[in-house]
Amino acid sequence: MTDVAARPRLTVDIEAGVADVRLDRADKLNALDHAMFDGLAATARELADDSSVRAVVLSGNGRAFCAGLDFGSFRAMQQSGSGESSTRELVQRTDENPANRAQFAAWGWHALPVPVIAAVHGVTYGGGFQIALGADLRIVHPEARLSVREIVWGLIPDMAGPQLLRHVVRSDIAKELTFTGRVISGVEAAELGLVTRLSEQPLDDALDLAREIAGNSPHAIRAAKQVLDRARTVGVREGLETEERLQLGLIGSPNQVEAVTANMEKRAPGFADVD
Repeated sequence: MTDVAARPRLTVDIEAGVADVRLDRADKLNALDHAMFDGLAATARELADDSSVRAVVLSGNGRAFCAGLDFGSFRAMQQSGSGESSTRELVQRTDENPANRAQFAAWGWHALPVPVIAAVHGVTYGGGFQIALGADLRIVHPEARLSVREIVWGLIPDMAGPQLLRHVVRSDIAKELTFTGRVISGVEAAELGLVTRLSEQPLDDALDLAREIAGNSPHAIRAAKQVLDRARTVGVREGLETEERLQLGLIGSPNQVEAVTANMEKRAPGFADVD
């Protein structure tokens, strides 16, 4: 097991291609402060550059996934008399990274080249909810409590949540949740389409699913995530061309040959990491 320890407010363990990332501020329900923003962004960038990582599980230690913005940080912003704060400080935006510092805490997980699974339990409010939306899949405890909470503080969700939520649920549902800030259970979240599956042990099930994903060809998994994400934002022609380009890159490659051979020989495949 590899322990990636040099990140504030997070723990990261990597084993057999699965990165187990946990928000680690349990005494504050993993609320977002400056150090947490820094830790989330740095970890997402680090994992994006790690060719051995094949899947990521994102969860929170203690009684909650993430309670949203730390109230002390919010109060400091309010007392400053300005909408500016260091959590909104812009970083250099590029085609690869369109997000500012706060947005990247959620968008960074969406942008990872490998699948990300959020294991959600307890309170998941505001920024925490937006971080969960950054994952490709969400495994949620039935009694979890989720909310697009920003309206309660006279704000809007601005950690990439609107860009992510619009691809998960209907527009009217996204608006109702955003306009009211009401708290929904994991069960209702599943009924609304926000949840991949419900689980009484979301972290265990998320890790099991990540291990299953990590057992497939890492090149094919990355290509699958890329083609599915692009299909949401480009026209049919470009989508079809992307399928063709990625598939041609896979056919006959060492990992694709290994997948076929292992299936024919009825054995577990031995895939090489992405270069």
